[in-house]
This record gives sequence, structure tokens and C-alpha cells, in this order.
Amino acid sequence: MTTLATRPEPGAPAPVEAESRGSVAARRWAWTAVIVAVWVVVWKVTEGTRTLALPGREHTDLHQQLTEFRDSVLASRDTNPIVQATYQIGEWFVSVFDWLTRMISIPDFPRPVPQIGWLGVLAAAVWTGYAVASWRIAVLVGAAFAAFGIFGYWSDSMDLLIITFVAVAVATLIGLPLAVYYGTGGRVGVGIITTILDLMQTMPTFVYLGPIVLFFGIGASAAVVCTLIYALPPIVRIAGHGIRSVSPTTIEATDSSGQTARQRLTKVQLPMARATIVVGLNQTIMAALSMATLAAYVDGPGLGKPVLRALVKNDVGGAFVPGLLIVLMAIMLDRSTTAASERAAKAARGGADPRIRRIVLAVGLVAVGVCIYLSRTYTWAARFPETEVGPKSADQVDRFFEWFTGTFDGVTGGLKDFVTSVLLNPLQSLLAESPWFVTAAGLCALAFVLGRGRALVAAVVCLAGIWYFDLWHDAMITLNMVLVATLMVMVLAIVFGVWMARRRAVDLALRPLLDAGQTIPPFVYLIPVLALFGPTRFTAIIAGVVYAAPVAIKLVADGIQGVSPATLEASRSTGCTTWQEITKVQLPMARSSLVLATNQGLLYVLSMVVIGGLVGAGALGYDAVLGFSRSEEWGKGAAAGITIVLLGVMIDRICRAAAAQDTTGGADRGLGSRTRALLRSRAPLGPAGGA
Repeated sequence: MTTLATRPEPGAPAPVEAESRGSVAARRWAWTAVIVAVWVVVWKVTEGTRTLALPGREHTDLHQQLTEFRDSVLASRDTNPIVQATYQIGEWFVSVFDWLTRMISIPDFPRPVPQIGWLGVLAAAVWTGYAVASWRIAVLVGAAFAAFGIFGYWSDSMDLLIITFVAVAVATLIGLPLAVYYGTGGRVGVGIITTILDLMQTMPTFVYLGPIVLFFGIGASAAVVCTLIYALPPIVRIAGHGIRSVSPTTIEATDSSGQTARQRLTKVQLPMARATIVVGLNQTIMAALSMATLAAYVDGPGLGKPVLRALVKNDVGGAFVPGLLIVLMAIMLDRSTTAASERAAKAARGGADPRIRRIVLAVGLVAVGVCIYLSRTYTWAARFPETEVGPKSADQVDRFFEWFTGTFDGVTGGLKDFVTSVLLNPLQSLLAESPWFVTAAGLCALAFVLGRGRALVAAVVCLAGIWYFDLWHDAMITLNMVLVATLMVMVLAIVFGVWMARRRAVDLALRPLLDAGQTIPPFVYLIPVLALFGPTRFTAIIAGVVYAAPVAIKLVADGIQGVSPATLEASRSTGCTTWQEITKVQLPMARSSLVLATNQGLLYVLSMVVIGGLVGAGALGYDAVLGFSRSEEWGKGAAAGITIVLLGVMIDRICRAAAAQDTTGGADRGLGSRTRALLRSRAPLGPAGGA
């Protein structure tokens, strides 16, 4: 391998610099091993003492104070101007939702059916798909809407779409001006906006629900508000990044003609960033759909309700059918917005005669009018015919999972027992059964080794907050599950990421599956995993792994693909085996991609923590869920939510600092373009935005 040091490619870091970075990484791992070894020795001596464990349903004074705060807010609804204003906003959202549901979803009394029945809605959706994209998207939209009715979930599907689009409309109205300000380098408040976006994107979805219910009530109002808040960061960050990335040369050239700042924005920056802005809108829509589904926990309308009812009864078939429709809706929205963003470019390259397209649109619009008339006049076109497809499909799914679990129970049980005994239990003992100050010192030391001073400050602040909210023991159990799940995610990411990078056919086969996996709301992942493993903490871990794996695999594959072909050719000329090429060249040069993939894996897994509390995860997830279900537990649930946020911020900051250490001095030259863009723009680094 000495040839690699004497034949650097043009533009590559100098051999001495590469060797220096390698020695720094080696020292970092050595110090990590020393810290863990010392920690294990101290744990052996002090195991089970000063762990700050809180037995059962016991509360602390702080938890009780938080519950009393909730009670005081509810008692002041008629006198507190802030609460009155938030409830007024919630009522406005409810009125908009009610009007739209009476239009397309539920009977508008005295009419026994909606104002526009299913046939009119289906026709309008198909025409819209063709108008904004292509005939292929129109077919996809038509098939999706037909499936909503055929499987017996027409009203629930329309309710979910209404919640999603109301939230997206408001998020766009708020987000685009912020994106413009963020992207054009506003002088005041950009740092505050960035901090708020960071916090919103590291905050697990369930954490939004408690305070929103307190100030906006339950039902449609809570569903719209929490969906709006969760969907806002992607469009601000991605659209702002697109505006900021417009070539300075182009801006300087147009400025020389004497244009104003407004003309620069409207004539240059926004048009040139249009594709990126549409990507931000796509991510906002996907985030909104994900959160609108989870809003079922606060009585939000839509397909999330039947999924939740079925999960409570452990009815896999009953949860699978609406869950499948949620996936279909996500794919429809994702493909539609993506195709819409590409249509202008395709039209500019030529193709079908635009006059034919205009004729088809005009004829289609007439057909839509006829279908709307029929749906307003005839019952058969207004109320979707009842079918047995949904119940029969649920029964088939139940029978399949009964067969599968009965046949492969030994395999699934063996996997669960292996991971539990080898990873979960030992690491949990170290984190949760050490004295709290020993664990805190160990985590702070690891943070300093991995990310130096920035990571240490974040760790100290966040750990102090976790201690303050009196759920230290549960936080360490949750951290244990997150770390184990992330380790499993990274094993999958490295195996499949390297495979994709080295085999074009594998990349072509797996990438569409990974793209589809990123469109699925996290709620849906629980359904098959619960059927396979039952309600245990391992179920929550596997659900988190399945949810986080697609983005981590794609980031690793992108990093490996970014390694220079000249470097690979040089390594092969020295007689490297395939294994040596992967472990000695590709993985080290893609180290920053691995760090970023780990960051994303941790955040995505953490976002499943509370959802996992529904299927036996325990710890903070259970505390948060209990706070939703019982008013006397609200304070403890709120403390659990804040603690989850602190864990997320600490993990995110440590990973960011570690990535910054790896990219200092040009170490990111082996990264793929998408990974470099993520690292440099910091956009977006959380589940809301995807990667």
C-alpha cells in the first residue's frame, strides 16, 4: 500500500496530511477504548447505586408542578388572552376542516352525501395529476384514489389529505418568506431561525403533541397545528439553501445591469432555485403526511385512527390495510410533486406538442365538470359503493402473519434473544446501572474525545437538563435502545451501502426501495414488526432500525461512490484484494459520510422512541404515552418529552462536532456531492427533512 502514498491524485490531500488525520483518528479510538474500560471498572464496583431510578408511576415535585401548570392553563381558557388566541386559531382551522370535509368527505346535512361525491373528486384528482405532471402521474393518482374507496376507507383518506394540505398551505405561506430571508442572508435573527429549525428537526414527533393539545385542544385543530409545525422546517431550510446556492457570478452579472434587490430575487434567485424550492415543498408534504397520521393520538382525523385502533387490539390485519393506504398516499404525493418539479425541464427539452396537451386538458376539464355534476345528482356517484375487499384483505394478512410467526418463531425469537443478551442488557447495565455521575462523566469524556470542546459543552448542558427533569434512569435506558438500534442501522448501512456503490445493478434495484422506504410514515413500520416480535422493547428497536436504515444506506453509498476512481485504480495496481480495497481505501475516505449516516441514524431512531412506547419499549417512550392518556400523568409525560429533546440535541451536536473534526482541512474531498451539500449547508439534518 506504499504506492498510494507516493502517487497522490491531483487535488488530493498530501500523504502527510492523510497520515496525520489517520493518526488523529487512531488516537481518538484509543482514548475511547480507555474511557470505556475505566467506566466498566467503576461500574463493576458501584453497580446499582445512585442510579436515580424512579419506581413505577411515582412522580417528583417537578412533575407535579408541570401537571399543575397544565391545570392552570386549562382553568384560564376564558381569561388568559394567549390561550384565548390559540384556541381561536384552532377554531379557525376546525371551521376550514369542517367545510372541506362537508365538501368531499362526509354528508353535508340536510344532504345525505357530500357536496362533491367520490366520482367528482376522483376525476378532479386525475385531471390535476395530468395538469401538474404527466399522464403516468394521472394514472397513479387515479389508482390511489380508487384504492381508498375500494378498501373501504374513502372518508378517512380524504380527511387525512385535507389535514395534510391545509397544514402544507399554511406552512408554505409562512415558510417561503422565511426561506427568502434565510437564503438571502438577512442581518437580524438568522441565527435564531437556525437554532429554532435545529431544535424542531431534532425533536421527535410525539413531543409536539402535548403542548399543542394544551393550547389548541384536541381533534382537527391539534392535528393541523402539530402537522404545520413539523412540516415547516424542510421548506425553510431547503428552499433557503437553494436561494443561497445561486451562483455569485450570475448575481454579480445581473447586478451590474443596475437591478434592485427585489428584481434580483424575483428575476434571478427564485427562478434559478425553483427546482430546489419544489424539493423543499416535496419534503414539507411528506413531513406533513407523516405527522398528520400520528395526530390520531390526539383525536386527529384520518387514516391514523383505524391504524391506532387496530394496534391497541393487536389486530395486525386491521392495521395493515389502512397502513398500506397511507403508504400508497405517500408514494402518490411524493411522485406527483417530484414529477411536477421536472415537467418544466422536460418541456424545455421538447417532446409532445403543447397544443395537444392543452386540448387534452380542456377536454378533461369538461369531463371533470360532468363527473362533478353526476356526483351531486346521483347517489351511486356520491357515495362509494361498499365492498368486502378491505375486510377480506385484513383476514388474509392475519392468516399470513399467523403462518409466518408460527413457522419462523424460532428464528425471530433467536434474533431477539441474541441482541438482547449480547447488546441490550450489557449496555443498559453500563448506562443505567452506573451511578448517575459516573455515567455523566463517561458521556462527557466520550463527547470531548469525539467532538472536542463544542461537543463537550452540548453534552454538559443537555445532561444537566436530563438530570433536572428527574428521569435520568429512563433516559439512560432510552439512550441504550437508541445506541443499539443505531449500531444495527450502521451495520446494514455499511453492508448495503458498499454493495450499492460497487455494483451498479444493485444500486438500481435497491435505490427505488430505499426511496419508497423514506416516504413511509413511521407509524406504519410498527405494524409488521409488532406482528413478528410482539410487544417488547426489541419490537421498538427493530421498528426504529427499519425506519432509519434507508437514509443511512443511501448516505454511505453516496460517500463510497464519491471516492475518486483514480485512487481506486492506484490501490488495485498495488495488488489490493477486494476486502483491502473496501476497508483500507473506500471506507476510510468516506469516513465523513459514515459520521453523517450515524447522525441521521441516531436522529431517525430517536424519533421512533415515543412511538415504540406503544409496543413495549418502556422508559421515556412509555412515560410520554402515559402522559397523553392520563391527565394526572401529564407532568411526567411532559418531562419525558423534554428529556427526549435533550437527548436528541446532545446526540446531534456530538455527531455534528465529530463530522466537523473529520472534514477539517479538506477531508471531505472523498465525499459524494449530496453528502458535501448536507455537511456544508446543514440542511436538513433531521427526520423532517430526510436526507
